This record gives sequence, structure tokens and C-alpha cells, in this order.
Amino acid sequence: MGETNESRLTQARGEVSPRKLEKQMAIASASCTLFGREGYARASIDALAAQAGVSTRTLYNHFPGGKAQLFQTVVTWTSNEVRDAQLARLRAVLDPERPPRAEDLERDLVTLARAFVSLMADYPYHFALVRHIHAEADHVPPEVLKAWYEAGPGPVGRAVTEAMTHLADAGLLDPHGDAAMAAAHFTALTTHTIVQFTNYGVHPLPAAETDRLIRGGVAAFLRAYGRTDLSRADLGRAG
Repeated sequence: MGETNESRLTQARGEVSPRKLEKQMAIASASCTLFGREGYARASIDALAAQAGVSTRTLYNHFPGGKAQLFQTVVTWTSNEVRDAQLARLRAVLDPERPPRAEDLERDLVTLARAFVSLMADYPYHFALVRHIHAEADHVPPEVLKAWYEAGPGPVGRAVTEAMTHLADAGLLDPHGDAAMAAAHFTALTTHTIVQFTNYGVHPLPAAETDRLIRGGVAAFLRAYGRTDLSRADLGRAG
């Protein structure tokens, strides 16, 4: 699954003094608010220091790499949180040891999509950062983009791919030899659709419209990847 924030904290406690760690976390927390509001390019070191209530010298003492290092710290931290939440929801809905019955597959995929979409309301600060990452990709240092991907989107994408593989093994889906593509299409037709319509949760949709889009996305996904060579009874026995 990757490094968790708890493990990162444990490691940090062994490397720096409690007082220094507390100051670093306070600066990062305050910076998260400013980065989420202003984005990476517009957030100046002076503004970040002011937001955290410290001098620029203090900020550089804790983050020698300046704005890039601070942004990477913030994005990695929040990505770890959201990643862990996504993986927990994925496991809760699609347990590889207990694949759904054929007649329940659509319902469970709708449930999973809803669970992923609800993360935008649960972690608004993170999705504000991601919105700016996509908007300012040409300004964000490549190493920061890589750290963000490896902390969040990468592991989650691999986990959804694995879930699609398990569903295929259970005879419930036909990924046409490319489970990663099936996973990408599931995400694009559900979560990413809501992300785009709401601008990463900034302008939430009415619940009925969100539900319509999710159900429509899952239905389209199943038209592309649902098993068509077996009867419903056969699929029920396969599940």
C-alpha cells in the first residue's frame, strides 16, 4: 500500500526533536490552506510564512528546499490520507475473497463509485490541491508531481486494477486482456465525471444528479466490460 502517515510520523519522531516536528507540521498545515486557495505558482514564500505565523528564515530552516519542498510535503501528506481512505473503501465494497453475485455487481460498483466521490467532501483541502496541480502542471516541479503520483494516484490505480482482475477471475467482467484499461475506464466514467462537473468539489451537484451520473457511468462501464457470453444464472454460479 505504501508508506502511511502514521509510519512517516514515527520515522520523523526518531529523526527530529518533538518541538521541531511540531513546528514543521504547523507550517505544513497552514501552508495547505494557502496552497489550496492560491495554488502553487501564486503562493509566495512570504505569504506562506505569514500564513504559518513564522518568519521566512524559520520556514527555510525547516524546509531548506523552500516552496517546492513544502508543497511536496503537503501534497504527499494529504495524498497518503486520501489513498488510505480510498483503499479502505475499495476493500469494504469489493472483497477479493468474496466477489459479488452477478445480480449485485452493478449495485456494488455504484456503491464503490459513490464512496470514491464522497471523498471530495471528506477531504476538500486535498482536492483543492489536486485541482491546482492539474491546472498548474507546467509550473509544479517534476519531482513534486512524481511524489504526488507515487503517494496517491499510482497505488489507488493499481488497487482498482487488481479489483477488476479479481472480478474477471470470478467470471463477472471481461476486461479484454487489459484490466488496467478497464480500471481507468471505470474511474473515468464515474469519479472523474463528477470531479469535472463539480470542479473538484467546488460546486457540488444536487444529490439526484450525482446519482444519475454515477449510475449512468457504471451502466456504460458494464456495457463495455460486462460478461455477455454467460447467462445470468451462470454468472450467479460463478459468483
